[in-house]
Amino acid sequence: MQSKTSPWLWVPTLYFAEGLPYFIVNVISVTMFKRLGMSNGDISLYTSLLYLPWIIKPFWSPFVDIIRTKRWWIVSMQVVMAAATLLLCLSLPHPGPEQIQAGLGVSPFVLTLILFYLTAFASATHDIAADGYYMIALDEHRQSLFVGIRSTFYRIASVFGQGVLVVIAGVLETRTGDIPRAWSLTLISCAILLAAITLYHSLILPRAEFSSEKKSASSIARDLLDAFASFFRKDGVWLAIVFMLLYRLPEAFSVKMLTPFLLDSAQDGGLGLSTSQCGLVYGTVGTVALTAGGILGGLAAGRWGLRKSLWPMSLSLALPCAVYLYMALAQPSNMPTIYFCVALDQFGYGFGFTAYMLYMMWFSQGRFKTSHYAICTAFMALSMMIPGIFAGWLQEALGYTGFFVIVMICCLATVFVTFAVRKRIDSQYGKK
Repeated sequence: MQSKTSPWLWVPTLYFAEGLPYFIVNVISVTMFKRLGMSNGDISLYTSLLYLPWIIKPFWSPFVDIIRTKRWWIVSMQVVMAAATLLLCLSLPHPGPEQIQAGLGVSPFVLTLILFYLTAFASATHDIAADGYYMIALDEHRQSLFVGIRSTFYRIASVFGQGVLVVIAGVLETRTGDIPRAWSLTLISCAILLAAITLYHSLILPRAEFSSEKKSASSIARDLLDAFASFFRKDGVWLAIVFMLLYRLPEAFSVKMLTPFLLDSAQDGGLGLSTSQCGLVYGTVGTVALTAGGILGGLAAGRWGLRKSLWPMSLSLALPCAVYLYMALAQPSNMPTIYFCVALDQFGYGFGFTAYMLYMMWFSQGRFKTSHYAICTAFMALSMMIPGIFAGWLQEALGYTGFFVIVMICCLATVFVTFAVRKRIDSQYGKK
């Protein structure tokens, strides 16, 4: 049943609510733990494991189909995320300035990590419900019409999560002189915002589902097993899995260490930015450049097709590696230079990631394309989690310069898997 309620009233807020918890879990956590004095090794280990819910979400997505409605799941998960975020601020430890300065401020603390995992599971479940609800509540024409709106508001959530919230935390750090309190207040503001969105959605989201739309548990279980079995029977599946695991290897190693690199002092090999400066760098210039890279990548793929675009897109992933190796060697203190470097970094990721998304779409073609695409995204999350677990320890052992040299070498893996899969791709796929 398609909703008569204007999508303008709920599509923007729904996808803002989808994006914000993801960035709280995967971006804000890194910055916050760094500012609280956690070591780089612990940061990369514990925040990389937060990808797990997105890896395994295909396994519980059927439950979202057979238990209650997707509207119920959306509102319920938003309640959970708001409550967990509020509890996060209460669970934060309060190390003293001397402990933080010495890098002894935070060791793994159980309750805070549990709450981050709870937020991550709720966010992954919310993703399943929101995307399903979007397809039920809108007809095909309006689905196409609003796909740009949902992407835009997801990006706005990215700017808010990576930029605005980090800047707010930085301002509060300066004004209060109390880093733990500053982050507690920032998380409280997140919880209030999520609670307001939850209340709004409980009132405005149309009831778009009939009970007759439900499948039986046994039917869904059969479809799930058929989908998994057919995925692993696809021609070239193991090569595709290797591609999905290794294409982003340089990014997977580096992504958890970029914020610590910006925040660490020059004596420790970093750039010594403040929290607010870090938020401005990534949340504004970085996000704009990432979006621009993605848009240009889409235009290039539409003009040349995936196969012809794959080489320039894969090679663009070396650009961020080269940029950070340069910054580790030169340690620039000039902010325009840093802005320019981060813009190049994010543009390269945005352009190169387009090929990855298109490849997953191409490989997912067939009867179970939705389920197969979900399995592909699970491998994508796995590809980011495994290298990230070890990245911090590697950086601590080698220093930032040595670490970014290793990341640069990892680009060879991207080149190898690109060479291996390119000839298998339909030359016309992706062309308009």
